[in-house]
Amino acid sequence: MSDQCRIVVTEALSSEALAWLRIRADVVECPATGSAFADALRSAQGLIVRTYTQVDEAVLMAAPHLLVVGRAGTGIDNIDVGACQRRGVAIVNTPSANRQAVVEYVTSILASTLRPQPTPITQGLTTEEWSAARRSAITTRQMSECTLGVLGFGNIGKRVAEVAQAIGFKTQFCDVADVPETHRSGVASVDLDTLLRTSDVLTIHVDGRPENRHFLTSALLDLLPMDVLLLNTSRGFIMRSADLAEAMASRPQAHAILDVHEIEPIPDGDPLLTSPNVTLLPHAASRTEAAQRAMSWVVREVWEVIEKKIST
Repeated sequence: MSDQCRIVVTEALSSEALAWLRIRADVVECPATGSAFADALRSAQGLIVRTYTQVDEAVLMAAPHLLVVGRAGTGIDNIDVGACQRRGVAIVNTPSANRQAVVEYVTSILASTLRPQPTPITQGLTTEEWSAARRSAITTRQMSECTLGVLGFGNIGKRVAEVAQAIGFKTQFCDVADVPETHRSGVASVDLDTLLRTSDVLTIHVDGRPENRHFLTSALLDLLPMDVLLLNTSRGFIMRSADLAEAMASRPQAHAILDVHEIEPIPDGDPLLTSPNVTLLPHAASRTEAAQRAMSWVVREVWEVIEKKIST
């Protein structure tokens, strides 16, 4: 079957997953641009992508034999689901593969921001210097005094809330879905207005549905507390850079930390680049070796679909 089946891989996968797939199929690794990609698609039955390959109508038209698209990641924002459905192309992904990595990342940001470590001591200190060092280590907020709000209570958002509860945060969430009380892990469900107004820390974990594009409007951002800590590790397109820059400019005591961005790489001229209380990170929440390996094993799901469709 391997001589008959071609699978195109456009972004990096783990060496173990690629080796497993090569035993079973003709694997072509190439970026999703240029003539090499177009040539590979003509005979491809499988296509595996990660974050930056757009699987749209044009790609599907160039791949007349395509049976399945695999996304090595959580969401399928970059895949035209409707177009795939119309052509009978299956979509598979790895919805929980990076959950632990993202939760660790969010937790590390909370700790380093709300309870940063003092400057390490590298030489002997006088009594006065020792006292000054201890005074400078005082932080204004303790986590157990803060309310952490979660916008989007899926696999990752729920786990972030559970970890925050264990640390001592009061926790609350808002989600478009009606989450049964038995699945809330004791986290309070509140409406959006309450979540935005009363969360000392707001962490965003929304999915890629079209309704979430620019969901956090300027008017909604204006509801945030003046000293809010805002974290976004989910979807950059949930708000416009200009709207957030304006909201943060009116809140000099607030701090926004963004790991995802509407345009990646971040272009020159993005107003958040010059916002003094905004920290921009390079989309690194899932960048652990364990998460990368787990996401790469979408190859198994891709191969299962191909085997099933070829045998019927």
